[in-house]
Amino acid sequence: MKWSLDRILPGHKEDKESQKNGVMLVTFAEPKHVVAEQFRTVRTNIEFAGAALDTCQVVMFTSSAMSEGKSTVSANVAVTWAQAGKKVLLIDADLRRPTVHATFRTLNIDGVTTVLTGKNKANEVTEKTFVDNLSIITSGPVPPNPSELLNSKRMGLLLDWARENYDIIVLDAPPVLAVSDVQVLVPKTDGVVVVANMGKTLKADLQRTVEVLKLANAKILGSVERVKAKHGDRGYGYGYGYGYQDQK
Repeated sequence: MKWSLDRILPGHKEDKESQKNGVMLVTFAEPKHVVAEQFRTVRTNIEFAGAALDTCQVVMFTSSAMSEGKSTVSANVAVTWAQAGKKVLLIDADLRRPTVHATFRTLNIDGVTTVLTGKNKANEVTEKTFVDNLSIITSGPVPPNPSELLNSKRMGLLLDWARENYDIIVLDAPPVLAVSDVQVLVPKTDGVVVVANMGKTLKADLQRTVEVLKLANAKILGSVERVKAKHGDRGYGYGYGYGYQDQK
């Protein structure tokens, strides 16, 4: 299943901007805006897609390459789950180019990496946010060996702890084709959502991304496609707007 999201302004500096300033949480800033409603529709479609699974508690968002919108989509969908009354934990599993700390205006001193290296326990680095029902674990300091840490026993224990304490766990993961981090995370998750930027993401890269995920035995819940909006649509926040269209 594919879900389409319209993107209003070109964002050649998007990756650097999201690292510095975080992503726009339209679902929090204007929950009645049509954009927020479209994210809720994406959330609902993920739930429908996950209904066939034994469990769909840990959902990972990824993409083929950088700057395709996975952090924007994962954060906003996490907010919509929290607004629906779910107890949600958003984990920044992109240990190379993290954004969650910037989005939620917090420091990134401790987080996933300090848990995985044994410095902290999970509950010590979990932070409540300005969104009711939504907590986060930031990435922590950028390590020299992200893949090894994500593939460690401690990462499995971190997610086991999260499953016991939260209804939904959202992982903002690195791009599939850039590094091997996602492949080692797949066995620890219940489902994967792929975010693509139509007009930027190469079809061959998207096909290769799906192949890599299938080789890792990932349960792909669907894809979120971001496409340029029609001329004349107004921008929002950093210049993003979203439209929804279900595609067979």
